[in-house]
Amino acid sequence: MAEKFQRHKQPWTSDEIQKLHRLAGKGMSLKAISKALTRSEESIQARARQDGLKISKLR
Repeated sequence: MAEKFQRHKQPWTSDEIQKLHRLAGKGMSLKAISKALTRSEESIQARARQDGLKISKLR
């Protein structure tokens, strides 16, 4: 069963956006970024797409 996030539909803070950019730049996986930011993978993907970031996939 998927983890439930308490921050459902909360706006992104500038600190979270900076951290997302930093973690994505390091090549971290979607799941790792999701845990680090305590946001759902879908939320991470949507924000990354909005900012034009590439999130690496685990192989």
